[in-house]
Amino acid sequence: MYTLPNKLKVFALVFMVVGAIGIVAGFLSTPKTVEEVEAIMAEAHHDGGHATSEHDAAAPEAHQSMGHHNGQEMDHGSHDMTAGDHGSEEHGSGAHGAQDAHQEHMEHVMHQMQNRPWSALYIASFFFFMIALGALAFYAIQYAAQAGWSPVLFRVMEAVTGYLPVASIGVLILLLCSALGINHIFHWMDADLVNPDSPHFDKIIAGKSGYLNVPFFMIRAVIFLLGWNLYRWVSRKNSIADDHAEDHSFFKKNFKLSAGFLVFFIVTESIMSWDWIMSFDPHWFSTLFGWYVFAGMMVCAITVIALVTIFLKSQGYLEEVNDSHIHDLAKFMFGFSIFWTYLWFSQFMLIWYANIPEEVTYFITRIEDYKLPFFGMIAMNFLFPLLLLMNSDYKRVNWFVVMAGVVILAGHYLDVFNMVMPATVGDTWMIGVPELSSVCFFFGLFVYVVFNTLTKAPMVPKKNPFINESKHFHY
Repeated sequence: MYTLPNKLKVFALVFMVVGAIGIVAGFLSTPKTVEEVEAIMAEAHHDGGHATSEHDAAAPEAHQSMGHHNGQEMDHGSHDMTAGDHGSEEHGSGAHGAQDAHQEHMEHVMHQMQNRPWSALYIASFFFFMIALGALAFYAIQYAAQAGWSPVLFRVMEAVTGYLPVASIGVLILLLCSALGINHIFHWMDADLVNPDSPHFDKIIAGKSGYLNVPFFMIRAVIFLLGWNLYRWVSRKNSIADDHAEDHSFFKKNFKLSAGFLVFFIVTESIMSWDWIMSFDPHWFSTLFGWYVFAGMMVCAITVIALVTIFLKSQGYLEEVNDSHIHDLAKFMFGFSIFWTYLWFSQFMLIWYANIPEEVTYFITRIEDYKLPFFGMIAMNFLFPLLLLMNSDYKRVNWFVVMAGVVILAGHYLDVFNMVMPATVGDTWMIGVPELSSVCFFFGLFVYVVFNTLTKAPMVPKKNPFINESKHFHY
């Protein structure tokens, strides 16, 4: 049995405490009034920030672009102003209109700045959630395929999935905060956008309101989370019971259960990716998006399984795990990295080549305003795994796999960052206290839950029918 070391416990708790303090500081530092926003922008401009000067110069155009993206607010606003004019306004009406536009722009920037700590919290929460969910899918695949190489790793996989119930609660709370209007990171939840009498009425979002509405959105979320966690609970229960069984009945139950779960998972994972990620940009869609999120989820999950396994081996546990097991995990890390790249390029190339304004704006926004995280993410998720893990011998070197794994995880955090931030905070983004604190908090929580779960059962299954094959696996 595994015993949770005090040092590891303290390590996790320190990350949680530091992260929690930073999260609170991030929320407290957000501007509450337009005057505060103007002061922040003036201070940044006074400090000589070149980017700030460019932002101020392009403010009207940026606001008009965001207005179109968020329901053509500026178009409707200018229409109402024109309709009320009839040529009878005084000369001062132009200045008054410019003043209103400036005020509206400042309010828009304020809302973006207020969204930032919520977005940072959501990104970190979802990132660690998808690791646990990806590990659950990988675990189910091993059972359904009756794989002979992996049973010695089952308890590590189960430990990683042990974070799923905790992560599910965190994600559900954040979704509920959006549904109740506590935050505004899901723009389509604004009731004015589907109200024909509102000047902010958005025909596209209104046309999707049969699917994108708050009650149905939350019902889907609850169904998904209940289904995933139910499979996790039953499969874990059967796995532990199998250690003391006189036959393979529990293994057979998990085999059938896993086959059924994978059908449920592939459907619900796709819908989840539309709901929880793609709907941040409600005017845009991609038919590849579900697979794209799935690929990132799987490579992160397998990477964490490999890192936890290597750590446990370094502590004297999992003696049955050999270089061939690490080699196979590294092969999956490499393979899913290439699969992710294929899906990313397929999605990008088709949209960029077609150059349809409603579609290509998704990538234009990210290339223009998010150059560093956008291109950095591509390099970290494709070039680094390609160069580090292509050689078969390197896949057997633990420190090499760890180095590649850290780069992969950081790259896929940036991937989620790129999917969420442009739609929620626009060009007011940065990686600072809210982002780093959120990662620290959920990382500490993840480490504590995963390694605490390891203490609840023997490190290696005893009666799995493929356990001897797995112990003597060599490639």
